[in-house]
Amino acid sequence: MLRRIDLSGEVADYPARALRELMPRAPFDVNEALRSVQPLIDDIARRGTPAVVEIVERFDGVHLEHLRVPATAIKTAVEELDPELRRAYETSIRRVRAAHEAQRLPEVVTEVAPGGTITERYLPVGRVGLYAPGGLAVLASSVIMNAVPAQIAGVGSIALASPAQKTNGGLPDQGILAVAGLLGLDEVYAVGGPAAIAMFAYGARREDGAVECEAVDMITGPGNIYVTAAKRAVRGLVGIDAEAGTTEIAVIADATADPVHVAADLISQAEHDPAAASVLITDSRELADAVDAELARRAPEARHAQRILTALAGEQSGTILVDDIDEAVAVADAYAAEHLEIQTADAREVALRVRNAGAIFIGAYSPVSLGDYCAGSNHVLPTGGCARHSAGLSVHTFLRGVHLIDYSRDALEAVADDVVAFANSEDLPSHGEAVSARFADPAVKAGPSLKADLPVKAGPPVKELP
Repeated sequence: MLRRIDLSGEVADYPARALRELMPRAPFDVNEALRSVQPLIDDIARRGTPAVVEIVERFDGVHLEHLRVPATAIKTAVEELDPELRRAYETSIRRVRAAHEAQRLPEVVTEVAPGGTITERYLPVGRVGLYAPGGLAVLASSVIMNAVPAQIAGVGSIALASPAQKTNGGLPDQGILAVAGLLGLDEVYAVGGPAAIAMFAYGARREDGAVECEAVDMITGPGNIYVTAAKRAVRGLVGIDAEAGTTEIAVIADATADPVHVAADLISQAEHDPAAASVLITDSRELADAVDAELARRAPEARHAQRILTALAGEQSGTILVDDIDEAVAVADAYAAEHLEIQTADAREVALRVRNAGAIFIGAYSPVSLGDYCAGSNHVLPTGGCARHSAGLSVHTFLRGVHLIDYSRDALEAVADDVVAFANSEDLPSHGEAVSARFADPAVKAGPSLKADLPVKAGPPVKELP
């Protein structure tokens, strides 16, 4: 079912980069997508609301009279919420809030010298635009994963955008509206895709000059490749969380793993998108065979069978055979999965050896789908190998560390000679003088007058203007 890459006994022969190049990956050309979305972004930057309305009508088939969702629609979505689903939403909110509260950062004051302190303050971003997808999968859960950390960080202004749905009267999905209401978010826009990203980055005004959406300082939230391309286009003008690709799961499993669990988890992520990646890393050929058999049995029976089968057969998915768990860990670090499950003997010990993963799910009873909804962890995670250098969304995403430097006269004087020496070594003498000037004897005159004492060379004759 899954194509196989046999690296048994060979993992140690490859340097890190070469090993990464052997990993199954889907092509993900953001620059190509950017060529498609840049004209849309430029149009919104230039014309504001009319351009957003036209783009939403062209791509979503909905004509918007107003970009912003009425408060009554959000209230109604909460009131009409199925009790069982409401309980699930509230469980997720409660657990995500509990886990993320622990990420708060205290102010830290460090005395680096007598009379000289550095204070590290963590200040929230002023205004954030959150994006919740509404394509193949409408992810109300992403509203929770983005909004809760922003709220805990202390972000003062939070806006949410999600695609207009023809099936919901031109409003975003009812679940997304309901979650927004449960979280106390009242600024919601029925705008999706690159148009939402551009609207947040540049703001949106109507033709009469009325502001429909104020520009934000940061944009976060997952989306398809066109959303990712739009985020790349506006990065720098605003902050972004990451350039997220299609979802991926890797599973390290040995002979003790249950092939039913492994197959079900691989299918769960393949359900997201035909380009989703499902990767098994194992030292057991027998388990690999059993997982293939289980995939062949389960995948065709799934609701989204075609999507799942396409993803499992794609070049981004596969089984990687290794000699032992040491090699499996090395391969997992090279792959740097968004979601990594450990289904082995001593699973926690194995998990603690992994360095590169967006989130690690330990043992048979911590599946990725738990993390998608109700574990308390965040499901907005780095993809495409970016877990080697980047972390998932958290309270820290919305905070900026700012240094406050506070030196007394004596503390500055104690280090003045070092500053001057450093500045002169870099041929920036005025840097040093900015320090030494504070300790100059006021009775000593500044240097000679340039006008009176320095020779002045005659320049070329000045031409008279006609």
